[in-house]
Amino acid sequence: MLIQINPKNPQPRMIAQAVSVLREGGIIAYPTDTIYGIGCDIMNKKAIEKIYRIMRRDKNQPFSFICSDLKNISDYAKVSNYAYKTMKRLLPGPYTFILEGSRMVPKIMLTKRKTAGIRVPDHEICLRIVQGLGNPIISTSASTPDGGVFLDPSLLHDHFEANIDLVIDGGPASGEPSSVVSLIDDEPEIIREGLGDVSLFK
Repeated sequence: MLIQINPKNPQPRMIAQAVSVLREGGIIAYPTDTIYGIGCDIMNKKAIEKIYRIMRRDKNQPFSFICSDLKNISDYAKVSNYAYKTMKRLLPGPYTFILEGSRMVPKIMLTKRKTAGIRVPDHEICLRIVQGLGNPIISTSASTPDGGVFLDPSLLHDHFEANIDLVIDGGPASGEPSSVVSLIDDEPEIIREGLGDVSLFK
């Protein structure tokens, strides 16, 4: 199913529809401030395993996930004063921060070092979905078989077909991934330079 949601002023009825799909263990594709993401409720292990299969991803590479705001992040990660100040300056925005996960994070979502990648995108649709669900959602790029990314939600819908329960058309995405920065031990390390400005960490 493909539905259109206004990216600036998401219709509550449509957000509720997406939340309902997630609550039932479904998988959705949704827009972010970088690229289209594929996700599910991080508390639903079966749905997470299905995304691993769809994306043909190794289970040793956990997915990152989306929180609704800084307060929400502190429920799912250990946030030092330094990490809090840094994230407050840059979020919401096109960044994925690597932090030590809290006990709230399912084991399947953590690396061997017990770290997790966390995003708060500057995009109303995904933030409203997380708020409505009450849990973070997985964030993995809706990528093409050759490693590119889908910028057009209708093509994404046609490619994944029955594997995804709901595709949200929220308009065009930038096509560039987020910058990934580790804040472990308060020692910033740039893992990937993407859309977010990382000059602060150099």
